[in-house]
Parts: sequence; structure tokens; C-alpha cells
Amino acid sequence: MRQKIYAIISFLLFVILYCYSAIIVLIILIFAWLYMKRAIGILSQFWAKSVFFIIGKRFTLHGKENINKECRYILVANHASLFDIVAIMSFYPGISWFGHERLLKIPVFGKILEMTDYVPFKEPTVKNTRHMLEQLVQKSKSQTVAIFPEGTRTLSGEINGFYKGFIYLFRSTQIAILPVTLNGFYKLKPKNRSYIDFDTKLNVVIHKPISNEKLMKLTDPEIIETVKAVIESAYVIKKV
Repeated sequence: MRQKIYAIISFLLFVILYCYSAIIVLIILIFAWLYMKRAIGILSQFWAKSVFFIIGKRFTLHGKENINKECRYILVANHASLFDIVAIMSFYPGISWFGHERLLKIPVFGKILEMTDYVPFKEPTVKNTRHMLEQLVQKSKSQTVAIFPEGTRTLSGEINGFYKGFIYLFRSTQIAILPVTLNGFYKLKPKNRSYIDFDTKLNVVIHKPISNEKLMKLTDPEIIETVKAVIESAYVIKKV
């Protein structure tokens, strides 16, 4: 019975979110036309925070002091829900995203991503890979780049294996990796379920940055193991 109620409420909330987000997109388009990039960042963060307000959820944020506003990072996080991106945007505005091209095809949400420096992952041909890396390196010169190294949302609640995408960017820059652990988002709204679980408790852990110097001497598998271990150290699996 609870699931049916949640399904009905979720449907209504998703309709509200899409309509609300469409209005935000129109405003962002106006800001973009006026070259008001800072205003776009502020509005995007406001939108991200308000999404959680609309669905009646809040999350506890730990380790915000580990972010140095004067520094740029490669933000690496586990991936379990569509709300993962929204959560990170709410506390870390103005970052560039690297993720699947299909996210840009989501009505309204894709448009918001497009206007917030999203670099889509395309078919990994030599030409596409070179172009994507060039884009990411260029973005990393002025802003933090966020990546979900699992490639897609987990279907089991456990953190999947990491792809090497973030390592290519890491070895092409001199910036540190900022590991982030997202807890409760799988139970909130996993990829393979249509409704929101409103009983879920959410928390986000921002770990201390891992310096470029510390990782540069390691092999690719060792870098993956090191970063994944930090994220998993604060991860709590909650079954759906």
C-alpha cells in the first residue's frame, strides 16, 4: 500500500519538477543571452536546492571544509540515482560535468546540464576520446570537473567498478582528486524503480582531497583502488 501511495505522490512531484525546471531553463536562457554566467551558476544552485525542498527531502553534508574555494579538483563520486547530480550541484555550483550523452536527452533536465558546462561521453572512438579529453582538460583549467567513474547508476546498491576516464584527465592535469560519498540516494530513487522512497535518510561525505603528487607515481589500477577505497570508507548500503 505504501508503495502505491509513494508512486502516486512521486508522479505528481515529477510533473511539478518538470514544469518548475522548464521555467528555470527559460530564465537561464535569458541569463545566457545576456552573458550572465555568474547568475546562471547561482540560479542553478538555487534550482538544485529547491528540488530537494519540493520532494520534501534534506541531506546532511559532512566535510565541506575539505573544499578549498581557491582550488580546482577532479570530483569523483559514486553513482546511484538521478538525484546524485542535483545533490552535488546544490553544494558545489559552477562545476563542469562529464557523463553519458543520453542524460542530455532527458526533457528539461538535459537542457539544464547543457547550460552548466556538461561534457557528454560519446562512443569511445579515437577521435571522440581525444575530443572529450581536450574538452575536459580545457574545463579543468578554470573549474572543478565532476565525474562518476562507475559510468552508470548502480542496480544493486553496491559501488560498481571504476572506469579509467578520470585517470586520463588526472594524468593530463596537475590538480587533486576530491572523493565524495553519496549515501541513501540508491534507496531514494534507483535507476530500476519509478517512484521516490520518502523514508530515506540522505547524507553526503566530502573527503579530504588526494594530491596529484601522491597518486601520480601509482599505476592506473592502484589509483582506482585508492580512490574507490576512500569513497567506500564512508558508504552505507541501503537495500531497496
